[in-house]
Amino acid sequence: MAVRIAGARVLVTGAGRGLGRVFTESLLTRGAAVVYAGTRDPAQVVSPGAVPVRLDITSAADVAAAAARCADADVLINNAGVMRFAPVLAAPDLQSAREEMETNYFGTLRMCRAFAPVLAANGGGALVNVLSIVSWFANPQNSSYCASKSAEWALTNAARVELRRQGTLVTGVFAGVIDTQMGAAFADLPKTSPQLVVDQALDGIEAGAEEVLCDDRTRSVKAALPDDLTLIYPAHQARWDALHPG
Repeated sequence: MAVRIAGARVLVTGAGRGLGRVFTESLLTRGAAVVYAGTRDPAQVVSPGAVPVRLDITSAADVAAAAARCADADVLINNAGVMRFAPVLAAPDLQSAREEMETNYFGTLRMCRAFAPVLAANGGGALVNVLSIVSWFANPQNSSYCASKSAEWALTNAARVELRRQGTLVTGVFAGVIDTQMGAAFADLPKTSPQLVVDQALDGIEAGAEEVLCDDRTRSVKAALPDDLTLIYPAHQARWDALHPG
């Protein structure tokens, strides 16, 4: 179910900055017929040729309006997300976890549900969810975000099963820390350029890939999943214990 970018009509969420802006500009460079740039503030859309669409994926009204406005879309790229840098138990309350789940999981789910019939009507196309290396493990310092991305990974796999019959390619894009405003908080970790992530994601869509692993660290973590309790978590346990002695 490979999907060509040239001539495609694409909606990108979270398109006002960072990875979403790079997706928007790269799609235009590759010859997409229309690129709808979904963002809470359409004034953030500065990419020449992009079509701004007011879109807060946590708003049912915004999502419904976007589905009507972008009724010719044959590719949806769910890129919008939030990160609150909170643990699951040591956080003072549930607010951060609720915000991350509401955007990263429920917002993405809302978009998938609204656009599945749109994609079907336009021949199947592709649904792309930008996930994360932490879909596969929990960093205790940021674990409520990890939980939301793990839930989004499960959503992606379930959507693939449900949408295969209508001919929709469902692709999960996984990366470690990306060199964007969101990734700036991780000063001690290597960063992947957003252009590299976008190039691999778009190449993956055109190749019919169901998963795109964008960097060596991501590929290493995915390979380690059968032994995650011994290969992944000891280092995180040591870091947590050092930061929270006693």
